[in-house]
Amino acid sequence: MASFCAKGKVIQHDLHGRVAYDLGTEILRGDFAPATILPREAELMERFGVSRTVLREALRTLTSKGLIESRPRIGTRVRPRDAWNLLDADVLEWYSRVAKPMQFALKLQEMREMIEPYAAALAAANHDEHAMARLADAHQAMLDARNVDEWVRADLRFHLSVLNACSNELLVPLGTLIERTLEAQLQLNARRAEVFNASMAEHTAVFDAIAKRKSSAARHAMAGLLGVTRARIEG
Repeated sequence: MASFCAKGKVIQHDLHGRVAYDLGTEILRGDFAPATILPREAELMERFGVSRTVLREALRTLTSKGLIESRPRIGTRVRPRDAWNLLDADVLEWYSRVAKPMQFALKLQEMREMIEPYAAALAAANHDEHAMARLADAHQAMLDARNVDEWVRADLRFHLSVLNACSNELLVPLGTLIERTLEAQLQLNARRAEVFNASMAEHTAVFDAIAKRKSSAARHAMAGLLGVTRARIEG
């Protein structure tokens, strides 16, 4: 009986996650504009083929992410765009799926250009032995990569390791937040390059500056690396 209940919980979780994803992406895509009242529960239950419990759990999820709100005698309506929590990992990933690819890529790139050069400078100043070892492992994995997939995994580890090396607890969660969308961008960049590891020299410049605790050089090296990334996006 215990295993059956556990399985049931997993299935129910998958169902409410699917409903939240479908409704969430429709809201982000503009199918339901801000201030729009969502269809009544009975209609949504019939559409998705789920119970009231599952539907309400999905709606609670969307409420927690700032996409909708419920009001007595009014119903559930879509909140204004400036209330949406686009820094929620799920919402960010959903948005990446429905936004225009170039538009989203440039927005993510702008965010990276604001943060990563200064993160590299902090990493150079503040890294400890453990953080440097993680960055070194990621750098070596990039050198050893034999194909695009190995390169992208190592490249993602490299950028997340830079954030972790900052010794700033507020920056570390940022890596977890953008990890899924950053991986997609790195994959696209690698495939657009003439060879997947075309930016190895720029990554090595970042690594060397951090290892030598040269903050200014690390900041400039990361800015240069991101300049290469922007050129590929815009090219």
